[in-house]
Amino acid sequence: MSIWRVLLAIIFPPLSVLDKGCGSIVIVFILWLCGWVPGTIAALVIVNNPNR
Repeated sequence: MSIWRVLLAIIFPPLSVLDKGCGSIVIVFILWLCGWVPGTIAALVIVNNPNR
C-alpha cells in the first residue's frame, strides 16, 4: 500500500478501490454517498486488506 493510495482513499474513496473489483467499487460508492466518513473507512479497510 502506498501513501498515494491512502491519500486517494481519503479524498475520493471509490477511485482508490478501482483495481479491487466491481463489488468493492459499488460498496464504497454507496457508503460514500451516505457520508464521507463511512466511504473513507470502507476504502481504507479494502486497500489495507493483504488478502486481496
